Amino acid sequence: MSVEIVRNYFKENGIDKKILEFPVSSATVELAAQAVGTEPERIAKTLSFYTKEKDAVILIVTAGDRKIDNGKFKQFFGMKAKMLAPEDVEPLTGYAIGGVCPFANPDSATVYLDVSLKRFETVFPAAGSGNSAVEMTCEELEQCSKAEEWIDVCK
Repeated sequence: MSVEIVRNYFKENGIDKKILEFPVSSATVELAAQAVGTEPERIAKTLSFYTKEKDAVILIVTAGDRKIDNGKFKQFFGMKAKMLAPEDVEPLTGYAIGGVCPFANPDSATVYLDVSLKRFETVFPAAGSGNSAVEMTCEELEQCSKAEEWIDVCK
């Protein structure tokens, strides 16, 4: 179970984080906000994009109310934003659609955090399944995700 991968990752890295598991789906921003009991914008959604070579993945964690700005994406990454095809999500991210998170990803995944998250004291990224989340500060998210850097690629 993918949530166990995240739980073990937290333990192995000395991170004491309580993973929230729900009896309902949290696979979309709206469903996650309902399950957690928070505003949709505080859901830290992880978006998956191909690299230029299409053999690895760029994961961008952004606030739930934001969308990728294609111009900003192209300026930063030097290519057009192309989200992963459904059949490539699990092989490239390590997680199924609805549970993609920025923790314990394959070595071929690079995590970036969008500055849209910084307006919140805490956010709720998924924890490896379509019915889980974990509350953390932006600083904790940066450390736990081993993010490459903070970027500004959203509208």
